[in-house]
Amino acid sequence: MTTERVGPPLRGGERETLRAFLDHHRATLALKCDGLSTEELRRRSMPPSTLTLLGLVRHMAEVERTWFRRVIAHEDVPLVWSPDGDFQVAYDASTATGSEAFEAWQAEVEHARRIEREAESLDVTGHHERWGEDVSLRLVMLHLIHEYARHNGHADFLREGIDGTVGA
Repeated sequence: MTTERVGPPLRGGERETLRAFLDHHRATLALKCDGLSTEELRRRSMPPSTLTLLGLVRHMAEVERTWFRRVIAHEDVPLVWSPDGDFQVAYDASTATGSEAFEAWQAEVEHARRIEREAESLDVTGHHERWGEDVSLRLVMLHLIHEYARHNGHADFLREGIDGTVGA
C-alpha cells in the first residue's frame, strides 16, 4: 500500500480545511501500518491491553461507517463486524487479516468522502441514536479528526514496539 499524506491548506475555507485535516489523519493511520504483515499488525501493545494496529484500523472503519453513513446519511446499515452494534468487536483482530481490514476501512472512507462532498453544507444534520441528539456534519468531521488524532497517538507507540519505526 502506498500512502500519500498531504498537509492541510494554510489559508483554506472551513470545509476544505476540515476535509484536509481528516484526510491527513486517515493517511497517518495508513502510514503507521505501511509495510507490516498481518501478524505484525495483530501484535498487541502490552498486557493487559489487547490493542493492535489492525484493531485500530477495524475500529476506524466502524467509526467512519457510524458517523457518516448511519448518522449523517441515515443509512440503516449494521456495524461492519458486529450485527449487535458492539463497537468492541472490531478491536479483536486475532483472526482478522490486513487485507480484509484495510478493504473495509477504505470502503468506509470512500463512503464518508462521498457523503461529505454531496452534503449541501456543514450545517447538514443527522441523528445520533446513542446520544439522542441531532448533530451537524461539522461536528462529525471534527469528531473524526479528534478520534483519528487520539488513535494515531496509540498507533505511534504500537508501531515503535513492532519494529522501532517512529514518526509518520
